[in-house]
Amino acid sequence: MNYNTKIEAEVDAAAWEAFLRVHPEVHILQTAAWGELKSGFGWYAFRLVAGDAGAQVLFRPLPGGFTVAYIPRGPVGAPAAWEALWPEVDALCKRERAVFLKVEPDLWEDDPAAAPPPRFRESPHAIQPRRTLVVSLEGSEDDILARMKQKTRYNIRLAARKGVTVRPWDDVAAFHRLMTETGARDGFGVHAAAYYQKAYDLFHPRGEAELLVAEYEGEPLAALMVFARGWRAWYFYGASTGRHRNKMPTYALQWEAMRWAKRRGCTAYDLWGVPDADEATLEAEFASRREGLWGVYRFKRGFGGVLRRTPVWDRVYRPVFYSLYRALRS
Repeated sequence: MNYNTKIEAEVDAAAWEAFLRVHPEVHILQTAAWGELKSGFGWYAFRLVAGDAGAQVLFRPLPGGFTVAYIPRGPVGAPAAWEALWPEVDALCKRERAVFLKVEPDLWEDDPAAAPPPRFRESPHAIQPRRTLVVSLEGSEDDILARMKQKTRYNIRLAARKGVTVRPWDDVAAFHRLMTETGARDGFGVHAAAYYQKAYDLFHPRGEAELLVAEYEGEPLAALMVFARGWRAWYFYGASTGRHRNKMPTYALQWEAMRWAKRRGCTAYDLWGVPDADEATLEAEFASRREGLWGVYRFKRGFGGVLRRTPVWDRVYRPVFYSLYRALRS
């Protein structure tokens, strides 16, 4: 990291949070707390403000003193205001010897602003899942349930009849053990226990995260960590044991997470990650596929969410190394 030349637009974490108070709609991945979380696990963060726009930029070191730069679910502010920000971002990325900058804006692909800005290109590779299902929390709880598929409503009610209960939990170590069990069973990577603890410690005291556990006769069967800010909530991390699956604890757990988010004033609940395929393909193939995110699509589709997809842009600073990255990813 080169700190010798300071970018004029660079601000510290406190000033960044003050800027975000003017933008209550900001995605949680653009908060200073998220930058602090990632800074403990392989990344480091800078925050830039230019006029009415800003961005938290994460950097991941590469061999040879190079980096990858990344703006998750940003920049902040109206897209029309981003033009003044990009030169500051370019200067920062060049100072930090970035091979390229990846931007995953807080937009959906059907937004007119989703086209890549000048000097950016569309990227086939994303860091966060590109497609998700967003559940509306508008209306009453009965209204939310009515938008779900009948089988999902049945399973939520079945869990209650079978004696499954859901409550807030603070045993992050036990949550990590559940995550490890689930990752081994379903074939996905799991963060270190310290990562989940840091996330809980950063966001729970702010009222922006809750750890929930579904239990049967005092035995933890499933747990999740839900995040919320402004009008949105996100389901980032979840795990379950293989025991008592017939009691549908994961359905009760998601329903309670939605109720928690609604009590906070959220009107949308992002299930965060389904296969990157169009709806016709998802519906035609989910019953026969289990790899990757296909294994969770059957479950998530029942909650009545709308399928959405985010754009991904790359800004290339070192074309030769970028070509090598693309080849390795392919």
